[in-house]
Amino acid sequence: MPVPHSWVESANGPDADFPLHNLPYGVFDAGEGARIGVAIGDQILDLPAATAATGLAPEIVRACGTASLNALMSLGPAHWSALRRWTTEQLRAGAPASQALIPMKDAAMKLPVEIGDYTDFFTSVYHANNVAGFLRPDQSLWPNYKYLPVGYHGRASSVILSGTPVRRPRGQMKPAGAERPSFGPCHMLDYELEAGFFTGPGNLLGDPVPIDAAPGHIFGACLLNDWSARDIQFWESQPLGPFLSKSFSTSISPWVIPMSALEPFRVPAFPRATGDPAPLPHLYSQADQQRGGIDLTVEVYLLTPRMRDAGAAPARLTRGNFRDMYWTVAQMLAHHTSNGCNLRPGDLLGSGTISGATPDSLGCLLELTRAGADAIRLPNGEERCFLEDGDEVILRGYCERGEPGRGDHLRIGFGECRGVVLPPRPQPCAD
Repeated sequence: MPVPHSWVESANGPDADFPLHNLPYGVFDAGEGARIGVAIGDQILDLPAATAATGLAPEIVRACGTASLNALMSLGPAHWSALRRWTTEQLRAGAPASQALIPMKDAAMKLPVEIGDYTDFFTSVYHANNVAGFLRPDQSLWPNYKYLPVGYHGRASSVILSGTPVRRPRGQMKPAGAERPSFGPCHMLDYELEAGFFTGPGNLLGDPVPIDAAPGHIFGACLLNDWSARDIQFWESQPLGPFLSKSFSTSISPWVIPMSALEPFRVPAFPRATGDPAPLPHLYSQADQQRGGIDLTVEVYLLTPRMRDAGAAPARLTRGNFRDMYWTVAQMLAHHTSNGCNLRPGDLLGSGTISGATPDSLGCLLELTRAGADAIRLPNGEERCFLEDGDEVILRGYCERGEPGRGDHLRIGFGECRGVVLPPRPQPCAD
């Protein structure tokens, strides 16, 4: 079946991130304050202007007139579908050209959501096995890992938009062989390649979300970089897990891809190895096993100061795929609420590092360099064990089906999630 095109020509290229079958939501400012928009090609459809006089339900129009996506997220799947159908019809080839388009180059992107809570999971079994080998070489994978999606409560206040610089954190560290810990700038700064998922209507305190109902509580996805100070993490993580090693910054991409745009790229859940336990009943759904995975290709690029000065392109470090995650998004949400914990519209769930089985699919420097033991060599001859000041990390993601050039070729992109590492601020002196 031929893929429909838009009258916005920039949306129709074979490598366009934002074609008609994507239509992600974001918040932008083109000089009139923060407004909700939909990405189409290299343009933004100004939703408050476009929906001002339509037949859409009043609650949808009101939600589109706010300065964040939270109100829209709270409405639920029926309203999301209605808005998506309407937007698709306005931008489909043959529809009248809208006057509510803003060139992306003329707009500043804002955080799309007022994030009340942020939970980061640990759902790649490849990443978990690798990290267990670094942190606990005398032991195997944690015994609970294959029974539940492990997670920790992150810091919502330090979630930042792509393009915001990241300050190298200070913290307490205890190198191998040292008698006492010391305090100072992190030496083992790392990125973590993740996907983020925003919740929709949420649930009341005390009311778990059944796994078959979980998809109705997931609004959309983005790219997420869980910046990590490994030397701080190694010392502080026992017994309660990461704290200051993660809470200094988490970057997200500006456009939220609707889950409905990801439907053509759904795949079966990760196949469990022979002998692995079956999910417990509250984490098992036949429908989720059949289509709970997502065929999402994710990549990490690094641009060093020397490469930037030379005008060189960023070097790709990693190409992985979200289908390699041991737990599905629905399982994450169902487990999160299984004790009655209430999720609210706009809460953020991080997938954990996306790593695969091959060396070129590892989602962080901790794995790529074996905790700093083997430096990676960049095309210009530079080497890295961990990030240096001035380095820029760039995450990219896309879903693709069919052959480019054919009429049934389908591709959507997530855009980019970028961040440059800055040196730490001067240490304040005690009076």
